[in-house]
Amino acid sequence: MNDIIKDAKSRMDKTIEAFRDEISKIRTGKATTALLDSIKVDYYGTPTPLNQVGNVTVLDAHSLSVTPWDKNMVSVIDKAILTAELGLNPVSDGTNIRIPIPPLTEERRKELVKLVKKFGEDYKVAIRNVRRDANDQLKKAEKEKELSEDLRHDAEGEVQKVTDNHTKLIDEIIKSKEAEIMEV
Repeated sequence: MNDIIKDAKSRMDKTIEAFRDEISKIRTGKATTALLDSIKVDYYGTPTPLNQVGNVTVLDAHSLSVTPWDKNMVSVIDKAILTAELGLNPVSDGTNIRIPIPPLTEERRKELVKLVKKFGEDYKVAIRNVRRDANDQLKKAEKEKELSEDLRHDAEGEVQKVTDNHTKLIDEIIKSKEAEIMEV
């Protein structure tokens, strides 16, 4: 019984981490290196994450910098950032690439908040699916006479508490990200 609850909690924790990772890529008004995490660069025929072909840094609140380790990669990185359709226009000086982050419009901020909320709902569904799986395992254990009905009921209550805590955590993350996006 405890193993089932621990497994469910572990899977829910992983869901929370995946959610945090997913929304870290969503742009706010400030520059962050996470904006470029999804970009793959053609590194001599191999699609390679941008942060593995150069140093990505935040210059200030409204600009990023990419310093490629191989100077021949400047134009390739420049092209990869443009084709990623992130609304970013890199500026190259031959050795470094500076990426100004344009300010978000009010309309775009509201769209991003909707997107964050949609992701939140998707991840809440994933958490509820973990709860359902755990409850199914508990019912199966009861049928196989490994658990009594009272123990199963208590365990389902524990699983529900864990589910509620994780759902509440997703709501808090959404609220925090929403405040970050709407901040001008």
